[in-house]
Amino acid sequence: MNLSLYTISAFVIMDTDGHRVLAKYYHPKSHPQGESQKFRTLKEQRAFEKGLWQKTKKAGGDIILYDSHLAVYKHSLDLIFYLIGDPSENELMLHSALVAFSDAVYMLLRNQVEKRGVLENLDLVLLCLDETIDDGVIVETDSAAIASRVSRPKADSTEIVINEQTIMNAYMTVKEKMQQRIATL
Repeated sequence: MNLSLYTISAFVIMDTDGHRVLAKYYHPKSHPQGESQKFRTLKEQRAFEKGLWQKTKKAGGDIILYDSHLAVYKHSLDLIFYLIGDPSENELMLHSALVAFSDAVYMLLRNQVEKRGVLENLDLVLLCLDETIDDGVIVETDSAAIASRVSRPKADSTEIVINEQTIMNAYMTVKEKMQQRIATL
């Protein structure tokens, strides 16, 4: 029985043609079973991704067991999001993490989740991924919390309105202070 928090082996985004848009493979050194030797080379990663895409390119599923890995996936317009874990992992937990990630990305990109939008906002997508998964550990499954941590802060929202009235008030205040100082001398 695996009682480890390290549930995610990889996260992959592929387009509908089978090309990698984003991939992040996790090899935590502090994993209880030692550092993983799976998917170490780019060749292994590409071969796994190609075979996985062949099995999941048609919409209609959520979970698949492929090459002794549990893959939870979600189709978007022209993208497919994948979370890869060991076959003994809880697929509901993987699915909730994937849904939270994709919903947060939808919020941040204002429902424009397509290949071009993801590539243009890759910084936000990667931050979203880092807020959801840290070194193979699922850390957040609330999409609103993920999106709020990732969203760009607004510029200083305390705008100072300068008009004739505020300038006149400032002039009057300075004039009164000067009169008080002169009167004390």
